[in-house]
Amino acid sequence: MKKKLIRLSQRYESALAKSLKQGPQASLQPAQQLGCQAVAIGVDTLELARIHEQALATFELSNVKNGFTKLAGIFFAEANARIVATQSDTQRSKVRLSRLQDTLGQRTDELSAANRQLQRGVVRCKVLEQAAEEKGKNHRKNLEESLQLQKRLRQLTHRVMLAQEDDRKKISRELQDEIAQTLLGINVRLLSLKRQSHGNTKKFNNEIASTQLLVAKSARSVRQAAREIGHQE
Repeated sequence: MKKKLIRLSQRYESALAKSLKQGPQASLQPAQQLGCQAVAIGVDTLELARIHEQALATFELSNVKNGFTKLAGIFFAEANARIVATQSDTQRSKVRLSRLQDTLGQRTDELSAANRQLQRGVVRCKVLEQAAEEKGKNHRKNLEESLQLQKRLRQLTHRVMLAQEDDRKKISRELQDEIAQTLLGINVRLLSLKRQSHGNTKKFNNEIASTQLLVAKSARSVRQAAREIGHQE
């Protein structure tokens, strides 16, 4: 950097000398080129002012105010214009960069907030999925238990129906046997009455009464059996 500054100072002094010799008709392009070179190596306005003062001292114009110092001032202003423009651009860039950083910081905060919200949403989804899965397991378990109970109930109902059917068959057989015995007894009594119809009247009446009782008993047995079968159905 020091060597570059020395070379810039030498070129500045040479270009300024030529510009002063040419007078007011001198081109300002050399000053503009020096300004660009100063910007390229990072020279600011203060450093360029030092180079300018050093050149004036060399020309013994530092303490003089005349036409040459005015032309030298124009030369310096033209060279410094590139530095000022660059500094303005740099300042504007810094301002824009600061704004971009602020915007980036704001976007980062918004993104962090959105990310936290998304994470909470993911956690809620996982909780809901686990709850749904657990609910599904409970539902399947309850369904299986219900199907088992229904199966057991059907089996029990079937056994009860079989038992009822066996009971009805048993009662039916018993009833048939009892009725058959009763009717057989009635038939025997009637045959006896038929043979004794010409005998003792009192004994005949007693036989008739006994036969009537036997018939009544048979009728009661039939009704009782019918009620028992009806209750079982």
